[in-house]
Amino acid sequence: MLDDLLERLLSGEGGPAADHVGLGMLLSTAHNQSRERMNQALRPLGIDVRGFAVLLALPIYGPVSQRDLIGHIAIDKSTMVRLIDDLEEAGLVSRERMPRDRRAYSIVLTHHGEQTLTEARRTAEEVGGQIFGRLTETERRHLVDLLRRVAGHAAPPQPADPHPR
Repeated sequence: MLDDLLERLLSGEGGPAADHVGLGMLLSTAHNQSRERMNQALRPLGIDVRGFAVLLALPIYGPVSQRDLIGHIAIDKSTMVRLIDDLEEAGLVSRERMPRDRRAYSIVLTHHGEQTLTEARRTAEEVGGQIFGRLTETERRHLVDLLRRVAGHAAPPQPADPHPR
């Protein structure tokens, strides 16, 4: 059973580096469970966490191209295209030609998208309170700091440019 293995690894059983694997498994488990819980809560609104991220990003960055959204949200290109298609089909966003480049499109939040975003924020506040509400404000800030440090060092190293300039 995963819980048993996880506890054994975190307690130091399993040999060298087992606690690192256990910590990664614990982080993954926490992520997967909280994401699924949020997805379940957002489902009645017709979105999931990734769609919610797009809706949250649009008021922050304004009308923005899909390419820019990819960079802001860190979703791969093909996933972003499907996601924007789904959000557009649901009437939450629209694609509008960019005034400075008629070949490109901006992603714009629709009125229905704004209403859905308001409801999704309420939903996320409730679910977030259930997930993180047992942590004090100090503990939450500490967790954020720790996760930022881990995330900053967790990305795989980029290969060296074989053709430096």
